[in-house]
Amino acid sequence: MSLTGKKLILGVTGSIAAYKAIYLVRRLIEKGAQVTVVMTRGATEFVTPLPFQVFSGKKVHIQMFNPEEGHEISHLYHSRWADAIIVAPATANIIGKMASGIGDDLLSSILLAATSPVVMAPAMDEEMYNNPIVQKNISVLEKMGVHFIGPVEGSLASGVTGIGRMIEPDEIVTYMEDLLYENKDLEDLVVIVTAGPTREPLDPVRYISNRSSGKMGYAIAQVAQKRGARVILISGPVSLKPPPGVECIRVNTTEEMLQAVVDRLLEAHVLIMAAAVADFRPETYKSYKLKKEEIKGIQLIPNPDILQEARKIKDNMLIVGFAAETGDLLTKAKEKLYNKRLDLIVANDISLPGSGFEVDTNKVSILDRSGNIKEYPLMDKVDVAEKVLDHIREFIKGEK
Repeated sequence: MSLTGKKLILGVTGSIAAYKAIYLVRRLIEKGAQVTVVMTRGATEFVTPLPFQVFSGKKVHIQMFNPEEGHEISHLYHSRWADAIIVAPATANIIGKMASGIGDDLLSSILLAATSPVVMAPAMDEEMYNNPIVQKNISVLEKMGVHFIGPVEGSLASGVTGIGRMIEPDEIVTYMEDLLYENKDLEDLVVIVTAGPTREPLDPVRYISNRSSGKMGYAIAQVAQKRGARVILISGPVSLKPPPGVECIRVNTTEEMLQAVVDRLLEAHVLIMAAAVADFRPETYKSYKLKKEEIKGIQLIPNPDILQEARKIKDNMLIVGFAAETGDLLTKAKEKLYNKRLDLIVANDISLPGSGFEVDTNKVSILDRSGNIKEYPLMDKVDVAEKVLDHIREFIKGEK
């Protein structure tokens, strides 16, 4: 994904987090965007305009009225030029100004004249963020269509830990890529994506699981949301952060994942089972740490089959499965496709270098119930997600 050719205004306001905006400019430029930086007077008390000018390659704008710009009406020119406006960090002051219709400097006037998307990344101390007036202002702006990303919990300038820390620049970049992505071909769909492993506890210390990192499922959730779908991500225990804009339900065991799927199934059009679900679980759970000799005699029982249960509950939805194998890939994938009554299956040989668990790439083949097979080369999992969703879109078109 990229921001190639996108014209962005970055508004920087008077917060200690203004230093993060320097890195944000660099990352936006690296993604192909054109960036014009507009600073408030307060922002210049924390950082100087020079690093923004160096990274953006453009003059930094501060003054509301600048004779050097001739006949141009600055706030109108900039607001009309931009494909989107980002305010990072966004103080309580700038949020309040926009919510109240106040334009008393260049940035606030640009925001009032904006016709393109506006994204705010708040940064302030916890007491300020939780103030009812600030929360009311945020609510007013959200109802008007302003996008808010963050803040998050963390160490704050006052020395305490709490909510109010500006979200990291890389997450803002990802959010902008999703927001400005022009292919919204899934906006009529509700998609459930399962991701990661499940864990079946044996005792307070041990569990049965697998090496799934959740990267493939999270990539599918991210791309589906970017393409306009409402995404419900049901995630096993992983270290990944849910993509912005995606509803995430966290579970541990296979039975918990099944229940979460069942609870949301009726509202969904598509179920994508990218999770690596444990097929078996210990017959009994012990509340104490087992001795070595006790583990040797452990009995396993089958876990419920989420794909089969889902098909029983809702027969008229599109269901996509995954088959991670170590040989005879297509034969095994076809068996799973027909035995579980799937519409599509994504198969990959996890014994191949760079394909499968714990890596950022994958090499897959996608099979449908009509017998069509499409094989893809090794590619980034985000690109694999795009291919999977392309197949889903085409399958739905063919069904209509």
